[in-house]
Amino acid sequence: MKNVKTHLTVFFKGIAMGAADVVPGVSGGTIAFITGIYETLLDSINSINLGLLKILKKEGIAAAWKSFNGNFLVALFAGIGISLLGLAQAIEWLLESEPIKLWAFFFGLVLASIIYIGRQLEKWGFGVVLCLLIGTAAAYTVTILPPFGSSDEPWYLFICGMIAICAMILPGISGSFILLILGAYQPVIEALSERNFTLLAVVAAGCVVGLLSFSKLLKWLFVKFKNLTIAVLTGFLIGSLNKIWPWKKVEQVFVKHAGTDDEKIQSVMEISVLPNSEYGTIATYNKSGEVLTYSNQDPQLLWALVLIIAGFSIIFIMEFVANKLKKNA
Repeated sequence: MKNVKTHLTVFFKGIAMGAADVVPGVSGGTIAFITGIYETLLDSINSINLGLLKILKKEGIAAAWKSFNGNFLVALFAGIGISLLGLAQAIEWLLESEPIKLWAFFFGLVLASIIYIGRQLEKWGFGVVLCLLIGTAAAYTVTILPPFGSSDEPWYLFICGMIAICAMILPGISGSFILLILGAYQPVIEALSERNFTLLAVVAAGCVVGLLSFSKLLKWLFVKFKNLTIAVLTGFLIGSLNKIWPWKKVEQVFVKHAGTDDEKIQSVMEISVLPNSEYGTIATYNKSGEVLTYSNQDPQLLWALVLIIAGFSIIFIMEFVANKLKKNA
């Protein structure tokens, strides 16, 4: 009964990680870090190696399964998968219909994550401050880069999956945000929403290759340079705030499937602005995707403030619940 309760808890943590990974700006790795399963996740992934084949040959399936913590990984990734499939349509709708509210909620989440992860720093010094600044500058630079375009070619999505999964398991870096920069976010969200399992399998294969490769480096960094690694990750979170700031002004868009029934206007260049009279996300464009005119939009300040506070609070509620579960385990 205790094992069932433990695996169910891991499953729900996976659901929370999947929910975070769907939206650019929030990392499932951050949720894993907060809920206390991050290092267990890294250890379990790193256990999947050639040595596993020797255990399988000598001691059998049960011993091999136990050696890489199979029950933990299945429960966690089942939660992540169900969350991704279940929330994709809702997130896609919210991004189009209620962007301010959605980004405000996740802005609060990331603000709280900065405090939470920053608290894990054991001591401050020149090296820690330098790593914090480097992480902040690197993440901010990434947030102002335009996407490389959009591609739904399988080979490209495989590579994007490899790169994005590395970000997804890092506390502070959003894999979805990396997909957005690479121009693969929309195809992946559409594949999730439309249950295109062929395309999803290609992305998943890229994720597996990237995960098995990158987790070893990440584990080594946490063992050898834990404090500096946390400083860099905290900086990543600080720098990423620019991307998830709720109020944006669209500078340029990409017209996808132009001239067809599936024509979509996708923003590729945005700048963060204050929620004042200059704020506007409704625009008209010319054929090349350049903005011609803006019309102002309600900045929804009250809703945004409420949702920022809600997002901020959830991180510490999750921390409180996770600590309670650890004590009762």
